Amino acid sequence: MKPTPTDTGLPLRAAAFDTLPEALDYAAKGRGGLNFYNARGELTASLSHRELRERAIAAARGLVRAGLPPEARMLIIAETEPDFFVLFCACQYASVVPVPVAVPTSLGGRDSYIAALRRQLAGSAAAAAAAPAALLGYLKEAALGTEAGLVGSFTDILDLPTAGADPRPFGPGDSSYLQYSSGSTRFPLGVDIPQATLMSNARAIAVHGLEINPEDRCVSWLPLYHDMGLVGFMLVPLLTQRSADYMPTRDFARRPLMWLTLMSRNGGTLAFSPSFGYDLCTRRERDAAGAGLDLRRWRGAGIGGDMIQPQVMSRFAEIFAPYGFDRRAFVPSYGMAETTLAISFSPLGRGMLLDRVDRRRLAEEQRAVPSADADPLRSRTFVQCGHVLPGHFLEVRGEDGRRLPDRHVGRVFVKGPSVMRGYFLEPEATARAIDGEGWLDTGDLGYMVDGAVTITGRAKDLIIVNGRNIWPQDLEWALEERLGLRRGDAAAFSVESPDGAERVVVLIECRTCDPA
Repeated sequence: MKPTPTDTGLPLRAAAFDTLPEALDYAAKGRGGLNFYNARGELTASLSHRELRERAIAAARGLVRAGLPPEARMLIIAETEPDFFVLFCACQYASVVPVPVAVPTSLGGRDSYIAALRRQLAGSAAAAAAAPAALLGYLKEAALGTEAGLVGSFTDILDLPTAGADPRPFGPGDSSYLQYSSGSTRFPLGVDIPQATLMSNARAIAVHGLEINPEDRCVSWLPLYHDMGLVGFMLVPLLTQRSADYMPTRDFARRPLMWLTLMSRNGGTLAFSPSFGYDLCTRRERDAAGAGLDLRRWRGAGIGGDMIQPQVMSRFAEIFAPYGFDRRAFVPSYGMAETTLAISFSPLGRGMLLDRVDRRRLAEEQRAVPSADADPLRSRTFVQCGHVLPGHFLEVRGEDGRRLPDRHVGRVFVKGPSVMRGYFLEPEATARAIDGEGWLDTGDLGYMVDGAVTITGRAKDLIIVNGRNIWPQDLEWALEERLGLRRGDAAAFSVESPDGAERVVVLIECRTCDPA
């Protein structure tokens, strides 16, 4: 078995389609496809775009024959395996809205995962649900008492009878999927992304953000229930006819250098990660010498999905420079599920553009005043996230709702064809998020400089003590550096004290044990 080639043999069409079925119909004419690897870097499955289309259409017939009406929702546990891709695309050909959801983690345990599934089944009013065989028990328990009348393993759903049923693909105005937002500050909501909205964002990413070309190949460990994995590295490669190489997120967590090995071995050019993914790689620095890495072709090393940590990224560039990594390949970006994926991109080939500002004036005046002082106690360094995508608009507003001048920190609002239709079955939440003129309140804080946006954090995370704005990330990162902690071992937040004042609390995970 060999991976699908980088040269797909098709003229590149950068998301120049009305719907996902139309895009897959075109991609199936070429040699591109999807390749799946395990933690040891072994190719476990390869699925050409042609095979993906054939299997998806066959499965779509089964969904139609099973009686699922147009626009019915189907919850799918988003395991990184070929059958998930087939089922997601089958929904497109059956006018069934896929709802990709997370695989279980070690956090919270079985009961909390089943409870989360039950909330998502109820919130999406799913008529059907599918899971890998190993997780079917979780799904069946979660589906009890819900509207999901068709529940089965991936194999069960793919093997449904098809006789007498015809595909009925989505049109441009139909939904393409529901994606559950992160839920970092509330219960997650189902983000409704129409086909035309997806195409708008994917086209802007492909043409303006990454300038995708016929020599590009994508490599990803990102979870497929998250917008960066789902849109950025499942759908954008499909919409641009690119071959893509995948490894499960849990395997990346155990062996992060395998991500770089796949980039090296297969000639990967585009790969994204939050800062913590790059940090995991740097912590395996000693293993890199024997990995035979060649990262010279990596031209788009995207950063997004969390607050960008410039020290982490600089360390990654320093460690992997001997293996051909060029720090100018870094592409900081900004986005969220509510805008399909991307809002802004930094210019290609420029790397991270840093902005060091006065820490006191940022905290007390909410102004990002440039500082020449490199002392982290007196200055704060941010990474610019670039200019908003063409055809879209971004404003930073003050508490009075008025647009702020450059270098004044305020709430970030965006508008454009990539903004979601709304939160599914949540009209009140939708009305709070999107105003009558189509402006989306991102919930983020940031500032503008010469048309480029810099994000300073989530508005709901901000801690205010004695009139000073304190970012929890600042405290967490400082403690991690000072105490030699792993990334994510510190968590800062505020509580109200008996006298009504806001107090800062920091929790630190202890990784040592008392033998007694």
